[in-house]
Amino acid sequence: MPIFEYKAKDNLGRVKYGMVDAYTEDLAKNTLVDQGLNVISLTERKQMSFGLSILNRIKIKDVVIFSRQFSVMISASIPIVQALKILVDQTENISLKLIISEIADEVNGGSKLSDALGKRDKIFSQFYVSVVRAGETSGKLDEVLNYLADEMEKDYDMMHKIRGAMIYPAFVLIGLSVVGFIMMVWVVPKLTGMIAESGGELPLATRIVMSISGFMQAYWGLILFIIFSVIFGFRYYVKTDIGRWQIDLLKLKAPIFGSLFQKIALVRFTRSMKTLISGGVAISGSLQIAADVSGNVIYKGLVEETKKAIEGGGSISTVFAQSDKIPKMVSQMMSIGEKTGKLSLILEKITDFYTREIENTVANLVTLMEPLIMVLMGIGVAIMVAAIITPMYNMANQF
Repeated sequence: MPIFEYKAKDNLGRVKYGMVDAYTEDLAKNTLVDQGLNVISLTERKQMSFGLSILNRIKIKDVVIFSRQFSVMISASIPIVQALKILVDQTENISLKLIISEIADEVNGGSKLSDALGKRDKIFSQFYVSVVRAGETSGKLDEVLNYLADEMEKDYDMMHKIRGAMIYPAFVLIGLSVVGFIMMVWVVPKLTGMIAESGGELPLATRIVMSISGFMQAYWGLILFIIFSVIFGFRYYVKTDIGRWQIDLLKLKAPIFGSLFQKIALVRFTRSMKTLISGGVAISGSLQIAADVSGNVIYKGLVEETKKAIEGGGSISTVFAQSDKIPKMVSQMMSIGEKTGKLSLILEKITDFYTREIENTVANLVTLMEPLIMVLMGIGVAIMVAAIITPMYNMANQF
């Protein structure tokens, strides 16, 4: 459906700017007139090119800011439609601006806010929509929007710290791999060629490097093809049910990183559960939604089993207590929270504890990886010295 940008005046003479979607310009003008606006100008907006849409991709941070600003306006007793239209003017991201404008029009036309948000499931997850729907039902929309903004921001900050900590070692390792590949394909053959022309028996290290370099020089295209094929094949395999299950299980069992992935999944589950319960969503419904939020199919399966156990009259901690993937402390604390009626508070305590554990684990990993990277660089330099520099030095001394 085409989107039209408008400039109009309201009944008080104030100039308004915004966007409206309609099949024709006349329908767009009639929509604005029905809203009590006197249209000054109306122009159809050109569809964004692929490159521009990538630049205006809606990030989690954009949704967090939207939720917080929306919460403040609702708590100030500003009507939902008016609050959304104000946010259209305040939002900088073009893609999100268009979506908010569409949501405002749908709500103004009689749709529920949660239903309008649910149609944009690529931006507003089932978790987000369910909390908003609970807020609408309970009349606490401003509170649940604030819950969402807080918890989404915490999740964003946690993942941002983890990615930030991994950028340096990943950048160094990728850089070393690229430089090593270029040297073995184009630089080393010229150097080893000079050494081979000098005659005499070459050291074992030099012969090994020459063999590897010769192979890479002859089949570098095939090597790159295999690398890219493995990457795309892996991405396709991960999207299959069995592939996703095996990869997620491997993550949890991986040395060093396994405990980190486990803690991340636990934090995302407990934080989501806490937000949903605080927002007024029933425990059974909260479990169904939080199962997807954890980001790990192993934990998703455990949460879904827990949901079935609760629907059958069991305890929320029964399945967790029987699994070796869940720390005993988590199941015991959830059992206490369920018995005392303070499950939301217990989930918040668990989330805070494991968030600190994640931060400490990431800091320790970064500290550990720095010397490992130095060792790898040292090994690479030692190989080059033993295979190339030393023979060239010996060759120079013969003259």
